[in-house]
Amino acid sequence: MNSQTPRKHHMNAFETVQHYFDRAADKLDLDPGFRKLMLMPTREITVEVPVEMDNGTLETFVGYRVQHNAARGPMKGGLRYHHEVDLDEVRALASLMTWKTAVVDIPYGGAKGGICVRARDLSRKEKERITRKFIDQIHEIIGPDKDIPAPDMNTDAETMSWIRNQWEKYHGFNPACITGKPVEDYGAKGREEATGRGVGILAFKLLQRMGHKPKDTSVIIQGFGNVGSHAAKFMHESEFKIIGISDISGGYINDNGIDIPAALHHVIENRTLAGFSGANKVTNEEILVHDCNLLIPAALGGVIHVENVNDIKAQIIIEGANGPIDADADEVLFKKGVTVLPDILANAGGVTVSYFEWVQNRQYYSWDLNRVRQQLDAILSSAYEKVWQQAQESQVSLRTAAFMLAVERVKRSMELAGI
Repeated sequence: MNSQTPRKHHMNAFETVQHYFDRAADKLDLDPGFRKLMLMPTREITVEVPVEMDNGTLETFVGYRVQHNAARGPMKGGLRYHHEVDLDEVRALASLMTWKTAVVDIPYGGAKGGICVRARDLSRKEKERITRKFIDQIHEIIGPDKDIPAPDMNTDAETMSWIRNQWEKYHGFNPACITGKPVEDYGAKGREEATGRGVGILAFKLLQRMGHKPKDTSVIIQGFGNVGSHAAKFMHESEFKIIGISDISGGYINDNGIDIPAALHHVIENRTLAGFSGANKVTNEEILVHDCNLLIPAALGGVIHVENVNDIKAQIIIEGANGPIDADADEVLFKKGVTVLPDILANAGGVTVSYFEWVQNRQYYSWDLNRVRQQLDAILSSAYEKVWQQAQESQVSLRTAAFMLAVERVKRSMELAGI
C-alpha cells in the first residue's frame, strides 16, 4: 500500500500470529513443550500443478495446503489464488483458522491453502483447469471428515463447485467436502453476506457495551469488497453514520454520512466506486487517518503500521480483514487506549456460516435464511461476551483475550485426546 520509504523489518504474517500466540501462552503459563506442539502444523503440502494454458503453452504453478491442528475436529480454511501466496503466509493463516474456530467454539481445526498464480490474468477455463488439477493432487488429504476448504482471495462459489465435482469423481457424492458453494448447489443461504454481517453484528454489540449509540457513531470502512459492502449494508440499516468507504479506486468521504444504498448500486453498475458522486475523493492512505469514532479495515493485511499508527484518530477499530494491523502498531494502539476487536473474532462470521453449510450438507436438510442469521447472531454474541469477560478478568486487550480463550480450548482438546 505505502510505497514511499522502505520500512524497517516488520514481522511477517507467521511471526505476527506467533507473537500473539506467545503473549496468550505467557498469560496462561503454557508449558514450553505444549507451545511447540501447538505452533507446529500437523502437515504441510506443496504440490506442482502443471496446466496447459489457452495459448497451448505448459505452465507449472505451485499449490499449498497447510493443515495446522485437528484436535477439535476436521480442519477448515480458505483457498486463495494470488501471486504472493507462499508457504509462510499459508502457514500463518492456517494457524489463525485454528484459533478463529476455537474462539467461536465451532468443532473444527485450522487449515489454509493457495496457489501462487496471477489470478487476474487467467481465463475462466484456465482457472478451472488449474483448480481441478490442484484437487487431483490433494484430494486424498481433504474431505468432510478431514479438511474442508472454502473460498478466499480470488476464489468464489463457482470455484467451489469445480472442487466439489473433481473431489466427488474420486470419493462419490458428498457435498460436505467443501463449503462456500452456490446456494443451488448445496450451498448455505446467507454465506455471501456472513463475514460482513458478522462484522456489523459485533460492531453493534461492542458499541452498546461501550455506551455508544449507532446514530452518534461515525464509521469509516476501508475496503468495499465482499466484507466491507455487507458490513456497510448491515450497519447502514442499523443506523450507524457511515462517513467513509474505499476500494481500489480510492477513498470517499462525506462527513454528513454516505448514502450506502446509492454506493452499493454504483458498484453494481460500475464494478468499482470510481466516479461515485456522493462523497469527496481522498487517497487510500488518507481514509485510514480521517477523523471518525470507528474504523473498519476490511481490505488487505498490514494497512495500519508504525508509519501511520500515530495518525489514526478512531477510538475503536474492528478488523474486517485478516491482519490489517501490524503487531508493532497493535502495541501502540493498545497503549493509546484504542479498543481493537481482533480479526479472529471480528471476521469469524464467514467460517461460522461455512460450518452451518457443512451441518446442512451432512443432514441433507437446508435451513432458511432466517435460521442462518439467528444462529450466526447467537454464536458470535456468545463468543463476544466470553472474550470481553476474559479481557476484563485478565486485564488484557481483546486480542490477547481471544487468543487466550482459543489456546485454552485447543489445549483442553489435545489433553482429552491424550497426545
